[in-house]
Amino acid sequence: MTISEVISKIELRIPLQQAEDFDNVGLLCGVPDRNVSGILVCHDALENVVDEAIQKNCNLIVCFHPIIFSGLKSLTGKNYVERAVLKAIENKIAIYAIHTAFDNDFFGVNHGICSHLGLKDLKILQPKKNNLKQLTVFVPKEQSEQVKEVLFSAGAGNIGFYDECSFTLNGNGTFRPTEGSNPFSGQQDIRENADEDMISVIFEGYKQGRIISAMKAAHPYEEVAHQIYQLENDNQHTGLGMYGDLEEGMEEQDFLKFVKEKFGLELIKHSDFMGKKIKRVSVLGGSGASGIKAALSQKCDAYLTGDIKYHDYFLAESKMMICDIGHYESEQFVTQQLFEILSQKFSTFAISKSIEKTNPVNYFI
Repeated sequence: MTISEVISKIELRIPLQQAEDFDNVGLLCGVPDRNVSGILVCHDALENVVDEAIQKNCNLIVCFHPIIFSGLKSLTGKNYVERAVLKAIENKIAIYAIHTAFDNDFFGVNHGICSHLGLKDLKILQPKKNNLKQLTVFVPKEQSEQVKEVLFSAGAGNIGFYDECSFTLNGNGTFRPTEGSNPFSGQQDIRENADEDMISVIFEGYKQGRIISAMKAAHPYEEVAHQIYQLENDNQHTGLGMYGDLEEGMEEQDFLKFVKEKFGLELIKHSDFMGKKIKRVSVLGGSGASGIKAALSQKCDAYLTGDIKYHDYFLAESKMMICDIGHYESEQFVTQQLFEILSQKFSTFAISKSIEKTNPVNYFI
């Protein structure tokens, strides 16, 4: 199996189109047509991880953070990024990054955090906006089911944990073929009345190209009457952060001890105690100050994330406890999650989980 074939299978599960616009996800270096000898899954594709891939005969590294984030103007090995990329290229190792595509995935980074905390009734904290569209197409009744099947196969009709969702109305359509036409039914210059179905399906915007192509290929008409609408609905199953409820409310100090144990933490930075029990908890792996207001709006009692700055703590407004558990620490379950996903998809070559330390932050207690 080639690198490009492996990537295609990964992206069926974690579409790169879910990533944030600022991100640099996908194949960062390597030859797509090269056969895969093994996969090494890691958090950061640093030089020591590339060494590990060489030792384990893995020529594809699937990492969470992209080692190349901004443009490279040279490759001379003058910094940690260039050294890692150079060594990968010299040893014919490809590097593929998933980052915010997995952050935004319902069963991604934040789902992993919530699972370790035992949270229930999980919901996306910051749902994707301007992400959903609706297609309406008019089809002869006899071909209606055929076109629906094609639309579903192309990815239309997925709503949360349901697929093959559509709505159909039956009615009478009219058209008159003019000079130059080659009509499926009817004659030139004579108005035709047709028994037609109006099919409506919802889809994520990035799927539009393949859905429209599939629809036109399956549709019997020479000219396909259809409309596409941008929906104002948020995508409630894709987005950053997640929140849910603990089985039982916990005293604030007990909650912090619980988090320290679950995450193996040496310390937690947090805002003031509020004198109330912690029941609803929100999380956002990585740098998550941007999610504080969303967590407040969902009436969360605690918010777990990383990289909180001094003034960010004031945003708690004595309504919610903000907990900085560390950037890497909040994402520490990602490697295991990706390892499990890839192990389920690929059985013909070795998949290894990196054992190298890549967290650059250390604590002196």
